[in-house]
Amino acid sequence: MNRLFALLLIVLFSAVPAGAAARLVSGVSNDTIQITSSFDGERLTFFGTIAPEAGSEQRYVEGPFDVVIVVLGPTQDRVAREKTHNFGIWLNTEQVEFKRFPSYFHVLSSRRLLEIADINLLNQNFILPEAHAMIPNIAGFMKTLVFGRELIRLMSEQGLFGVQENGVRFHSDTFYSAQLTLPSSAPPGPYIAQTYVFQNGEIIARKSEGFAVRKIAFERFLAQSATQYPLLYGIACVVLALFTGWLGGVLFRR
Repeated sequence: MNRLFALLLIVLFSAVPAGAAARLVSGVSNDTIQITSSFDGERLTFFGTIAPEAGSEQRYVEGPFDVVIVVLGPTQDRVAREKTHNFGIWLNTEQVEFKRFPSYFHVLSSRRLLEIADINLLNQNFILPEAHAMIPNIAGFMKTLVFGRELIRLMSEQGLFGVQENGVRFHSDTFYSAQLTLPSSAPPGPYIAQTYVFQNGEIIARKSEGFAVRKIAFERFLAQSATQYPLLYGIACVVLALFTGWLGGVLFRR
């Protein structure tokens, strides 16, 4: 009986992945990105090392490992619309609203994502862009999926969604780095970089880092005015447009 119990323990512990007792020590090069009138993008560097779990007797961890970094921007409610050509006029005929949809989404990985893990595991952790088109919606699964994919395609063309496979580089068995250039169109707000460590197709460690994209100086004043005082902001824009038109007419008349 004791021998059977001991054998059972051996089988249970041998079923645990070799890299399960691992932790991730990571960081990002800049925790605040400031947007000014001359802002044309910012390059960020993500780096980290895979180490034994705190308190473990292991002195090092054994690979090979894969690393995936998912950068998420502030969420927004977005509406995807379909236009159809009716009687010579383009009209919005159908639409799907997506709640809390990422305004920015970019994935960096050490190799092809489908070689790292099963597609179901990737979708469960919202690592694939298409996972955001599969969130339950009152519009129904298929319609939500079709409109969601089109929304992702349009945002990809704007540089707001993307996947960069082989974007993570290992400098040793456990130390990695990756670079990402945020576009000038990156929306301001809080961002999260979620890093996943995979081994044998399973997630063995994960960690999140936060950074912020902020408007400063006159750009910040305009953004705050537009959101906090929309009526006054609109009136000021109309007055400024009328004054500019009048001034242009006076100057060109001369």
